[in-house]
Amino acid sequence: MRIDLNADLGEGCDTDEALLQLVSSANIACGWHAGNANTMRQCVRWALSNGVAIGAHPSFPDRENFGRREMQLPHEEIIAGMLYQIGALAAIAKAEGGTLAHVKAHGALYNQAVKEPALAEALCEAVRRFDPGLRFFGLAGSGMIDAARRAGLTPVEEVFADRGYMPDGSLVPRSQPGALIDDEEQSLAQTLSLVRDHRVRAIDGTEVQVNAQTVCLHGDGAHALAFARRIRERLTGEGIAISASA
Repeated sequence: MRIDLNADLGEGCDTDEALLQLVSSANIACGWHAGNANTMRQCVRWALSNGVAIGAHPSFPDRENFGRREMQLPHEEIIAGMLYQIGALAAIAKAEGGTLAHVKAHGALYNQAVKEPALAEALCEAVRRFDPGLRFFGLAGSGMIDAARRAGLTPVEEVFADRGYMPDGSLVPRSQPGALIDDEEQSLAQTLSLVRDHRVRAIDGTEVQVNAQTVCLHGDGAHALAFARRIRERLTGEGIAISASA
């Protein structure tokens, strides 16, 4: 077995360099919700030195709320914003001798695209216009995955080590109890269930089937580094290889 382990980075935390020694894919903030040219460049350098796949982590233009405020923007404005952010990181990666491997939307942009087919289509259209060879990370089993396939992209179905699940397979909204998993053992158990058994226990106790291709750890989480160490250690101990999605 093989699984990709990804982390959202370049968001102002001091654990980025250490996390890049543990994960196989990095989603680097492109400046709209967090980060800047310098943080993008540093994360790219660390990723390259550790053999980690580099991905863009674009968001709504919402730095004040860390990209977590929902917005209703025109289709072409979404595409332009995506191209702007992906292009910035791609230029830095190229200058450092690397290339982009994937795109994963951040925060409200990601979560709205799970619920809003038109937004998912806009995200995929932007990635297709920029480079149809880029992989598209989206919530496992959601309409984001279907939209990516329709756009001719390669979707990567994402699951979460540190987030609670609703019975329909979506993530528990951050405004509700059970949204975040702070217990290391609970996070580890959920990850193993997702990767080995392709299922996760929702907050109501039901089992949800999922296709886990990449596991996300939020780099801004208080326990991100500890979770990443335990998860990588346990997965490799179970004979599950950690590598970026091919």
